[in-house]
Amino acid sequence: MSVTNVLALLGGLALFLYGMQMMSSGLESAAGNKMKEILERLTANRFLGVVVGAAITAVIQSSSATTVMVVGFVNAGMMNLNQAVWIIMGANIGTTITGQLIALDVGAIAPIFAFLGVAMIMFLKNPKVQYIGEILAGLGVLFIGMNMMGDAMVPLRDYPPFINLMTRFSNPAVGILAGMIFTAVIQSSSASVGILQTLALSGVISFRNCVFVLFGQNIGTCITAVLAAIGAERSAKRTTIIHLSFNIIGTILFTIVCLTTPLTDIVADFSGANISKQIANMHTLFNLTTTLLLLPFGNYLAKFAVKVMPEKQEEKEKHKHLKYLKPIDTGVDAVIGTSAMYLEGTRKEIARMLDMARVNVDRSFHAFIHADSGAIKDVEEREAYIDYLNKEISRAISKMMIHETNEKNSKNIGSYFEMTGNIERIGDHAVNICDYTNLLQENQIKFSNDAIREMQEMREICSHMFERLKRAPENPKEWLEKIHDSENIVDKKTDEFYEKHLERIRKGTCNDEACIIFSEMLTDFERIGDHLWNIAQEMGKIIERN
Repeated sequence: MSVTNVLALLGGLALFLYGMQMMSSGLESAAGNKMKEILERLTANRFLGVVVGAAITAVIQSSSATTVMVVGFVNAGMMNLNQAVWIIMGANIGTTITGQLIALDVGAIAPIFAFLGVAMIMFLKNPKVQYIGEILAGLGVLFIGMNMMGDAMVPLRDYPPFINLMTRFSNPAVGILAGMIFTAVIQSSSASVGILQTLALSGVISFRNCVFVLFGQNIGTCITAVLAAIGAERSAKRTTIIHLSFNIIGTILFTIVCLTTPLTDIVADFSGANISKQIANMHTLFNLTTTLLLLPFGNYLAKFAVKVMPEKQEEKEKHKHLKYLKPIDTGVDAVIGTSAMYLEGTRKEIARMLDMARVNVDRSFHAFIHADSGAIKDVEEREAYIDYLNKEISRAISKMMIHETNEKNSKNIGSYFEMTGNIERIGDHAVNICDYTNLLQENQIKFSNDAIREMQEMREICSHMFERLKRAPENPKEWLEKIHDSENIVDKKTDEFYEKHLERIRKGTCNDEACIIFSEMLTDFERIGDHLWNIAQEMGKIIERN
C-alpha cells in the first residue's frame, strides 16, 4: 500500500468523521432543544420511552448523545432510573439509522448534497435553513469521505499482512474486542459502523467476520456515557451500568446465535448482495431484538444496576424525596376520614423543609459577609430541594383537603399549606442574598466595617427566630409573643440599619453599587422576618386547635 493510499485513507476518514459531526450538529441544532423537552417530560411508560429514545437518536444520529442527556437528567433528578432504561433501549434502536443511510449508496450524488448544503449555509441568513444546510453538507461530506476511504482501501485486498489481520476477526473474541476498542476511541458507534461498512465494501473483510466486530462496537459506544458519568451522582453512574448491561447481554446472545445457527447467512440472503446493507440490517436486528427481549425485564436491569452500585445513606438524603409522607391513595373510599394519619407526616416534612430554609439563610448571610462564592452552589441545590418539597407537600395537602370531612383537620391542613408557601419564599430570599455575593466579586465591592457588623447582626437575629420556631412550646401564648417580639426587632433593626446606611451615604463612606445591594438585602432580611412570623402564627393556630 503506497503513501498516497495511506494519505487518501486518512483524508477520507477525516472527511467521514467531520461530515458525521457536521450532520449531527445540524440535526441537534434544529431539534435538540425540543428533544430535551420531550425527554424531561417523559412518563414512566416503557413503550413510550423506547419510542421517544429511538426517535430522538434517529434525529440527532447519536445514541451516545441521547445517553449522555439521560445521564444528565438522572443526575439532576429530573428522571428516575426506570425511565432511563426505556430511553437507552430506544437509543440503541435509533442509532442504526446511520448505517441504513450509508447502505443506500448515494455516493454518486454526494457532491450535490455537499454543494447545496454549503450554498444554504453561505448565502441564506435564516438560522433554521442554515441548520438544514449543515445537515445536507454533512451528509455529502460523509459520503465523499466514504468514497475516498473505499478507493484507498482497495489495494489492501491484496496486502498479506492486512488480510491476515482481517481473518483473525473470525475469532469472535478478537472481533468483539477490536470493535469495542475502536468505537471507544472514536466515541461513536454510528461512525465505527460506517467505517466497517466501507471496509466491507472494499472487499477486505467478509460479512461473517464483520458481525463480531459489529457486536463489539455496540459495547464500545457506552464509553461516552461512562465518561459523562464521571463525577456525577451514583444514580447517573447506574445509568451507564444499564447501558453496558444491555449491549453486553445482546452481544453474548447474538454471538452464541451466530455461532450455532445460520443467522449470518439468513441476514445476507435477505439483504441481497450489498454487504453494506447486510451490516446495516444486522445492526438493526441486533438492537431491535435485544430491546424486545429485554423490554419485560427493564425494571430488573435497573435493580441490577442498584445492586452493582448500592445506594449510600448520604445519597438517600441528597436525592430529592419525601421522607415522612407516603403516597396517598386517591380513591374516595380510601381517603375519606383517613387524612389524619398523614398530618403527622406532613408536619415532619414541613419541619424538614423549614430546617433546609434555615441552613440556606445562614449560609447565604455567611457567603455575603465573607464574599464566599463557594457557598452559592450549595445554597442553589438546597433551594431546588426546598422547591421540590413545596411542590410535593402541596400536592399531598391538596389531596387531603379534597376528601377531608373533619373540620379541625381541614383547618390544620390549610395551616400547613400556608406554612409551606412561606418557607418556600424564605428560600427565595436566601438565594437573593446569596446572589449578591456574585455582584460583590464581579464589581469588587467592599463594605465598611459598620455595614459588615450590621449584616452579622441580621444573621444572628434570623438564626434566633429559626431556633424559637424549632422549640416545642410549653406555653404557646408566651412562645408566640416572643416570636412576635423577634419579628418587631427585625422591623426596628431594618429601619435602624437603613438610617445608618443613609448616614454612610451622606458621609461618602459607601459607594453607589454597595448602597443598592445593602438596601436590597435589608428588604430580604425584613421579608424573612415576616414569613417566619406568618409560619409561627399558623403553628399557633394548629396548637390551639389540638
